[in-house]
Amino acid sequence: MDMTPLAARSLAGLLEQMTGQQLASTRRWRIETVLQPLMRQHNISSLDMLAGLASQPGSALREDVVEALLNHETSFYRDLAVFKGIGDEALPALAEARPSKRLRIWSAGCSTGQEAYSLAFLFSNQGTRWDDWQIDILGTDVSPQAIAQARNGTYSQFEVQRGLPINDLLGRFEQEGDDWRIRTLLKARLNFMVHNLLDPAPAGRFDMILCRNVLLYFSAERRRIVLDRLASAMQPDGMLILGAGETVLGQTDAFTPDPQLRGVYRRAS
Repeated sequence: MDMTPLAARSLAGLLEQMTGQQLASTRRWRIETVLQPLMRQHNISSLDMLAGLASQPGSALREDVVEALLNHETSFYRDLAVFKGIGDEALPALAEARPSKRLRIWSAGCSTGQEAYSLAFLFSNQGTRWDDWQIDILGTDVSPQAIAQARNGTYSQFEVQRGLPINDLLGRFEQEGDDWRIRTLLKARLNFMVHNLLDPAPAGRFDMILCRNVLLYFSAERRRIVLDRLASAMQPDGMLILGAGETVLGQTDAFTPDPQLRGVYRRAS
């Protein structure tokens, strides 16, 4: 399917306008792939026509186009070493500094919820250690469809096979036909909401924020804005965890690397 440069710029511009996220020119091949089902649904013959319709003020197609262009790539325990570091080092360090026995964790850009649920599993898998703690986990994403699935907690066989140990699958899920639904009791620690990282942060202060593999979709200026938002939402001794290919160095003065915990950033004093 042919796509003119004008249509590519228009559709990528729509994504950036509504979410702040950029679609790099090297990834614009995705446009044709992800928008074809939407075009078939609405009997639209070309990407140029779709771009024209979606760019019109008040277009009902606008949100559907943006939803399709968003990257929802995620999996349970994505980058297992990160979760091992959280469980073995980061959480014990926070626990020592929290005599109140309360923790608030924000999974920012959580997509369809696997990261937030993996955190909940991490606490459950540590036995009785956290039984008398109040643990609150908030998952947010700019995509209403992704958040709807996260709230529902239902995943396909393909989704649960990606990174989820069999013990977690059998112990944390109930099978529903070909899908798997997270048990209701495990949802008690979690809340999900639609949120754009460029907007003011959710209310309250967080002890730990995970914002992994999200910043790379923003321009340098918007990346700084997001990091400033995250800093404003964090406890003074809180922790920020980014994706493997992301860093605060050269991006913001709001955070500095933790000298002892690898991959953890602290608010600058």
